Amino acid sequence: MSRTVKLGARRTHGCAVLRSRKRQTGTMVYESLLSILIFMTLIFGAMGFSHMLYAYHFVNHIAKEATHWAAVNGHSCDRTDGDGSCIRQASAGDVRNYVKNHAPLGLDQTKIVTSACGVVGGVPDPCPDSTPAVCARTPNYAGCTVRVQVGYAFNFIFPLLPTSTTVTAPCTQAGFCLSSTSEMIISH
Repeated sequence: MSRTVKLGARRTHGCAVLRSRKRQTGTMVYESLLSILIFMTLIFGAMGFSHMLYAYHFVNHIAKEATHWAAVNGHSCDRTDGDGSCIRQASAGDVRNYVKNHAPLGLDQTKIVTSACGVVGGVPDPCPDSTPAVCARTPNYAGCTVRVQVGYAFNFIFPLLPTSTTVTAPCTQAGFCLSSTSEMIISH
């Protein structure tokens, strides 16, 4: 009789182990799915913020480059100095075209906004007040300041990341407005 009890106890214990393993198998599936979801959210978030950093780097760099280009193509640029490097004075439209032509493939060119002052056709409002009076009358004059502001309305691609539906200056479309301003003095 003691033999049957021991065998019965083993069988009961064995069935309990099997039932416990069956329950844990379903739990492991849910734990794995939850882990994968968290991992994918972190990966997509890192990719989204990396793309945003890439866009901001472009905005910052191109604002400096466009300001330098506008300052080099200043007042005396409508005549060549013998080397043929200058063709004409920089205008606000030329600065906008310069920025659009240097935009990388990863950014939407329709979301790039550029404003320039201190050049022909530029807006006078964002220019500094400390410039000489001749700068207000004659854009692109040597000693005057050129200011270029570049903005980009950035939206995340992945649906789990935040979105912005507001339009903030200087951007003209909804999104996170990444902007940078650069100033330089025209040397010639």
